Amino acid sequence: MSNLAKKLLNKSLRKNRVRAKVSGTDKRPRLTVTISNKHVSAQLINDTDGTTLAASTTVGSKQTGSLKDQSAFIGVDIAKKAKKAGIKKAVFDRNGRQYAARLSALADAARNEGLEI
Repeated sequence: MSNLAKKLLNKSLRKNRVRAKVSGTDKRPRLTVTISNKHVSAQLINDTDGTTLAASTTVGSKQTGSLKDQSAFIGVDIAKKAKKAGIKKAVFDRNGRQYAARLSALADAARNEGLEI
């Protein structure tokens, strides 16, 4: 098994392990985060209905700076959209990633804006 294949397998195992325990409801949706090499996206998802309640992304925005800065911007933006939708609490889905740097910056910014994770 190549090194890349092993990394992808380990990430999918982590992702499935997290998703087995985390599920979003109408009152407490799942906040899922996707971070690529250039962009950051976050969604609030109701898994019982299979609907997205709020979403925020850096794609198409004029947001500049490091990915950590962009993650903090998305955290603030998704928390504001959650408030507008009447959502105060969410469960955090880290999508198989380590809870460090960019991911923690997004979560801290959302918490500071009033979203309880």
